[in-house]
Amino acid sequence: MIDLYYAPTPNTWKVSIMLEECGLGYRVIPVDIMAGDQRKPEFLAINPNGRVPAIVDHDTPDGDQPVFESGAILIYLAEKTGRFLARSGPARVQALSWLMWQMSGLGPMAGQAHHFRRYAPPGNEYSANRYVGESARLYGVLERHLSANEWLAGGAYGIADMACWGWVWFHPMHGQDLKDFPSVARWFYAISARPAVQRARAVGLENVSEEARTRLSGPYYGANSPPA
Repeated sequence: MIDLYYAPTPNTWKVSIMLEECGLGYRVIPVDIMAGDQRKPEFLAINPNGRVPAIVDHDTPDGDQPVFESGAILIYLAEKTGRFLARSGPARVQALSWLMWQMSGLGPMAGQAHHFRRYAPPGNEYSANRYVGESARLYGVLERHLSANEWLAGGAYGIADMACWGWVWFHPMHGQDLKDFPSVARWFYAISARPAVQRARAVGLENVSEEARTRLSGPYYGANSPPA
């Protein structure tokens, strides 16, 4: 059994998707990030950085194994199960490259765009525009790659796709329109239709506000159906 410390965010979706795709047994432990649960000593003992997600794997030969940072968790689960990440060779290198691209680029830049467009007080237009522009550049990087590849790495759906999908879910809050990125849209809707992804995205919604539940429970954020 794996304990998943969770709040419904793009980073935690990565892990719930991987757990669902692999069919691993897991228990959700809600972390109320608005109330500051992530700063409590018992959570910091699992993740010293005080961020979700984190897991504790109780099914290991060496006893309980905590893992923090969403990218590290994806790699850990891939190596545990032998699924969704090549064991060696160019496909593995490509998958890890795209995973690190998400961790260092798409996530931070799109997250800042979301913050400055939704939460920042008036007078932060420069910051909002900067991060929207950088998000557009990164969506363009995805578009160019996916225009020639069905999936991000190795010719098969894997952890790099899981890592990026949740961030693209929030594309309207990044100031982006998927009509401008047709290959990203094709890839995004294909992942959105996977049953494991749909189950994973619904995890923990009973523990959030009604506003957040409404925003997170539709087919995908910002629209009702993929383009014809």
